[in-house]
Amino acid sequence: MLIEALNLIFERDLKKLKLELELYQDESKIWVVDKSVLNSAGNLCLHLIGNLNTFIGKELGQTNYIRNRNLEFSQKNIPRAELIEKVESTATVVKSSLEKLTPDDLQKNYPIIVFEDVMST
Repeated sequence: MLIEALNLIFERDLKKLKLELELYQDESKIWVVDKSVLNSAGNLCLHLIGNLNTFIGKELGQTNYIRNRNLEFSQKNIPRAELIEKVESTATVVKSSLEKLTPDDLQKNYPIIVFEDVMST
């Protein structure tokens, strides 16, 4: 039941991300940064994809994903179609990774410490 709920939430939110990318009338605006916007929508999309592929795909689904976090914020002008493909691929990874989990897996501690500084205070 929990896995089904998580899959529904991730599916809903990744579909919404895809829709948001499609709503840009001028594709170049996906990469705009100005004084009030520190990270472009495109870079935030890449960062989200990196997070999900790392923390769900690699750690829970045992994929061989290798993250380059710096690239998530430095890459620019990736075509919208390619971003959408990455979102769709990530949705598939998340779903298959979560579906591999057993009830026993859900009782275990997460395999890595993500927020070490927060945990030590």
